[in-house]
Amino acid sequence: MNLLENERVDDLQYEGLKLIQNKNGFCFGVDSVLLADFAKEIKRNSVIVDIGTGTGIIGLLLCKKTNLRKIYGVEIQKNVADMAKRSVQLNQLEDKFEIVNADICQIFDVLEPNSMDCVVTNPPYKKANTGIQNEDEIQMIARHEVKCTLEDVIQQASKLLKDKGEFYMVHRAERLVDIMCMLRKYRLEPKKVRFVHSKPNEKPNLILVKAVKFANPFLKIDKPLVIYDENGDETEEIRRIYGRQIETAT
Repeated sequence: MNLLENERVDDLQYEGLKLIQNKNGFCFGVDSVLLADFAKEIKRNSVIVDIGTGTGIIGLLLCKKTNLRKIYGVEIQKNVADMAKRSVQLNQLEDKFEIVNADICQIFDVLEPNSMDCVVTNPPYKKANTGIQNEDEIQMIARHEVKCTLEDVIQQASKLLKDKGEFYMVHRAERLVDIMCMLRKYRLEPKKVRFVHSKPNEKPNLILVKAVKFANPFLKIDKPLVIYDENGDETEEIRRIYGRQIETAT
């Protein structure tokens, strides 16, 4: 497969998956890997939409972690969508994973409303015109609510989902109140929350959220997910999520 300028192929070291990334663009982080693992409980034969698929990392992982029937990766940036499509081809997953180059706010020109079993998303975390503004357009769109807001993502997800369809999101912990208010506004009932901490005694920086369309109120708070232990080594759970062999004492 031909690579464009500044592109590389990364071995995800999980089920033989490989991913094309642009070293000058927005590369995936731990948040996408954690979301794919958090969402692995989706029902068998589910049809899924990944809103803001980017490189396609979440969709690729879900193709291996679940028994999904089909996943659509929606990406507004044409060059990023093209790169994700080539990663799908590289992994020979065209029968399961389709990249859709579209604006989420016009998604119903492509996908049917009330037709999806599940929506997953790792959306831009920062509100427009806040924080440090990255000059690179690709990274700006990935990090800031330039092309879509948190409300856009949740509203369109609700419209895409069937009754009792599932919604999975990773976001910054400080946006928790915004997330919960928006979920209920669009009839997605929060069902499970998990806070992600870099180290055991540090405040959480990420949050994983599951919601269900038209579900009854009941929220489960999972135990915290810790990335590094007190010594700065990856925790056993993180090594499991990444598919890394866990060393045992002999």
